[in-house]
Parts: sequence; structure tokens; C-alpha cells
Amino acid sequence: MKGLLQRVRQARVEVAGEIVGAIDQGLLVLVGIEPQDTEASADKLLKRLLDYRVFTDADGRMNDSLRQVQGGLLLVSQFTLAADTRKGLRPGFSTAAPPAQAELLFNYLVSQAQALHAPVATGRFGADMQVHLVNDGPVTIMLET
Repeated sequence: MKGLLQRVRQARVEVAGEIVGAIDQGLLVLVGIEPQDTEASADKLLKRLLDYRVFTDADGRMNDSLRQVQGGLLLVSQFTLAADTRKGLRPGFSTAAPPAQAELLFNYLVSQAQALHAPVATGRFGADMQVHLVNDGPVTIMLET
């Protein structure tokens, strides 16, 4: 499972002009799910997202986690993160989990996140989404389980 995290001052996801998820300070995470991923993969990614130290502390160093700053978590499913880009000029998506498997695991990740942290927001699985963000730093990091 892949999570492309971006530290944001604010972020929102729109579908057909409607805001379906939004946060203020926190993490926007684009989530890519591959066929070998399991609930254990989701649990591991979530723990890292909540505890990864990417927020600045009082000394201006990246030492604080999402939990410590009590920031928002915006999770957005993005199958293109699992693209095979090793050759050619067009990505291949055979390395992404099938939609039914990916949706189950994404929903599991969201439910676990909601049980452990607040606020948690999401995009809409499988929808054509427009993601708006103010990247803070910028800080953008790929986490993989």
C-alpha cells in the first residue's frame, strides 16, 4: 500500500462541484492499493500516517506528528499511484488492485482512521475528483508498507 502524504494548511476534494471532504491543517494522503495489500498493510500505513513526524515543533524542526498537532487527515483513493512506469511512454495499471478489492481496503483504512483520529475526511472512491490544497513547506513524502 502506498500513501503519498502532503503536509497541508488546508485541502478539499470536490466531485461535480460539491465539496465531499475538507480539512484545515493536517495531511492530505493519496492512497494507492496493490493486489498484495491486506488489512495489515492498511493498519501499518495508518500508524505511520498518524505518527510520522512531519510537522514543525517549537524549535522549527520536523519533530511533531499528526496526532501531536491534532491535524486533519484527508484520505483520497488514487489507483494511479500503483502505475507501472518502468517502460514506455504510457503508464500501465495492471499493478493496481482490482476496484472491488481496493474499495474494501480503502474503506477499511478510513474506518480505522476514524476510530483512532479526528477529524478524518475522504474523497469519493472511483469518482472524478478535483483535489485542492495549500501544500505547507512544501512537504511531500511517499510512504510504502
